[in-house]
Amino acid sequence: MPTINRQHILDSITAALEPLDYVLAMWSGGADGFARVDEWSDLDLMVIAADDHVEDVFPVVETALKALSPIKIKYEIPQPAWHGHFQNFYTLQDASPFLMVDMAIIKESNPDNRFLESAIHGQPQVLFDKKDLIVIPEVNKEELLTTIEARLDDIRGRFELFQVLVTKELNRGNGIEAVSFYTNFTLRPLVELLRIKHCPLRYHYATRYVHYDLPPNVVTQLEPLFYPHDQADLNEKHAKAVEWANTILKEIVLEKIQNKLSVQ
Repeated sequence: MPTINRQHILDSITAALEPLDYVLAMWSGGADGFARVDEWSDLDLMVIAADDHVEDVFPVVETALKALSPIKIKYEIPQPAWHGHFQNFYTLQDASPFLMVDMAIIKESNPDNRFLESAIHGQPQVLFDKKDLIVIPEVNKEELLTTIEARLDDIRGRFELFQVLVTKELNRGNGIEAVSFYTNFTLRPLVELLRIKHCPLRYHYATRYVHYDLPPNVVTQLEPLFYPHDQADLNEKHAKAVEWANTILKEIVLEKIQNKLSVQ
């Protein structure tokens, strides 16, 4: 039975880091940012530290965690990470396995990829901020619209082209390969199109938050397409997904996307 809860971890890490001069700010995001914390939520923490002390932060965090419970699993993202920060994951022996600590350390000099755009990432829950570094930037919606237009052009250029990969593997009786192609070349672009239509701010989130970002009737229509139960059913679902994607591509209008961005 887990004895360590979310608040225990937050309090312990905050108490360990806030007194340190070189740790400048910390906030939580993810489920906290969207006020959707439940018993399965992990803990997403972001820290800004002085450049020459970034490597000092994780040992302090680990000492704080070990004071609560033995660390069961630790995983360190290899450098350089795609987002430009330092990131570790932890689970604790005496906490729920779902209560994974996902912590990123950001150099003070690095302004990029701080994930503070509240319209996209939710409202950061500030734990401390010594130098007013936690600033919510505006989303550049003109730039985003340009990116979305490029994504639509790309999908138009390749969607029909790659559907034969699904069909030929079904014709060969290679169900595993057909499912893989269907997932990557049919469902993935279909979901992106649905996001562009309904939630353009998070057009690139794939299936993440799909149950929150898409209308319920769309989710109801989409979900069965992810569960073909045999090759014949995959053939039918593939045809439905292709038809749906093509319909969206014909109907989608940049002006409507721009209007949706203006109110999100």
